[in-house]
Amino acid sequence: LFISSIETACQARFCLQYIWRLLTPLKYFLFPPFFHLFQHHLLLSVASRKLAMEQQQHRNQKSMQDQNDEIEDVQHGPSPVEQLQASGIAALDVKKLKDAGLCTVESVVYAPRKELLHIKGISEAKVDKIIEAASKLVPLGFTSASQLHAQRLEIIQITSGSKELDKILEGGIETGSITEIYGEFRCGKTQLCHTLCVTCQLPLDQGGGEGKAMYIDAEGTFRPQRLLQIADRYGLNGPDVLENVAYARAYNTDHQSRLLLEAASMMVETRFALMIVDSATALYRTDFSGRGELSARQMHLAKFLRSLQKLADEFGVAVVITNQVVAQVDGSAVFAGPQIKPIGGNIMAHASTTRLALRKGRAEERICKVVSSPCLAEAEARFQISVEGVTDVKD
Repeated sequence: LFISSIETACQARFCLQYIWRLLTPLKYFLFPPFFHLFQHHLLLSVASRKLAMEQQQHRNQKSMQDQNDEIEDVQHGPSPVEQLQASGIAALDVKKLKDAGLCTVESVVYAPRKELLHIKGISEAKVDKIIEAASKLVPLGFTSASQLHAQRLEIIQITSGSKELDKILEGGIETGSITEIYGEFRCGKTQLCHTLCVTCQLPLDQGGGEGKAMYIDAEGTFRPQRLLQIADRYGLNGPDVLENVAYARAYNTDHQSRLLLEAASMMVETRFALMIVDSATALYRTDFSGRGELSARQMHLAKFLRSLQKLADEFGVAVVITNQVVAQVDGSAVFAGPQIKPIGGNIMAHASTTRLALRKGRAEERICKVVSSPCLAEAEARFQISVEGVTDVKD
C-alpha cells in the first residue's frame, strides 16, 4: 500500500510538471495574475507532496529503529530454549528439555552433562549435539574485568523500604544473587519479605525493579492484606500489587524443589524481579531428622540452593531466602547465654552471596547486620516494623 501511494504521488507530480511545460509558452497570452496564481498553486502542490513523502520516509525509519531497539532489549534477556531448533535440534527434544525444567538456552548450558543424560528420551549423542548448539548461543569463555564492571553497573537494587538499611546495602537488595536473611522468631524476616514484594514493583527511579514477585511459603506466614497496607504507602493500586505476586505453598522439600521448575517456566513468559523463599530450611528440619540423615539433607539442600542460583543467573532476579536459627549451648559460656547460629551449616553459608542477621531491638525496632558479602562492609542499621512495612526508626 505504501509503494502504491508513492507511485501515485510520483505520477501526479509528473503530470503536473507536464502541464506546467505545456502552459509555459502560453503565459504571455494569458492573464498575468491568473497565470501567477496557477503557478503558485502548482508549486505548492508539488512541495506538499514532496514533504509528505519525506515525512512518511522519516516515520518508516523511526519504526525500524524502534523494532531494532526491541530486538536488542530481548537479546539482553534469557534466550528461550526454542532457539535451539534453529541449530538443528528437533522440536520433540526441545519439548523434553522444557518438561525437565530447562526452559532457556542458559539453563541448558549451565546444567551438568549427567543431568541432561537423565532426561528420558534423549540419548548420549543428542546430549552432545544439544550442548554444542547451546554453547554457540551463550558465551562461556573469559571476559575482561572492565566488561564485567560495566555489566555490574547495570545491576538493579531493590529498596528495602528503609533508607538506613538501604545505606548499608549500598542501594538495596541486589538482583542476580542470593541474599540470606536469618534471625530468631519475630525479628522481621517475613515482614521484610512482604515489603520487598511491593517495592520490587516500583519504577527504577523509585528504587524498584519494575517486575513481579514470586513467593514460596514454607511456613504459612504469607498475608496478602499486609501487601495492601504497604501498597497504600507507595500509592500503588492494591489489586494490581496482589496480581503481580505469584504465590505457592510448599509442603515438603521435594515439592519445594519442584516449584522451582514451575518458577523457571513462568519467568520465561513474564518479567519477575524478585524470588522469595520463606523459609528455605523450615521443611528440611522436619523431613530429615537425626544425624543419620544429615548427609542426605545437606545434599538435597545444596541442590535446592544451586537451583536458586541458576534462576538468579538466568533471569537476573533478586533471590531472597529466610533462614531459621538454632541455639548452640557452650558449656564454657554458661553465663553468656546460648549462641545463635543459622541452620544449614557451611552449605548455606557458601551458597548465599550476602548474609544479613536480624535481631530484636526496643519495641518495634529491629537491627540488621551485614555478616558476609563480597562487596559490602560489615555494618549495622536500625529499622522499624510498622503498618507500612519496613520503615526508618522514628526517634
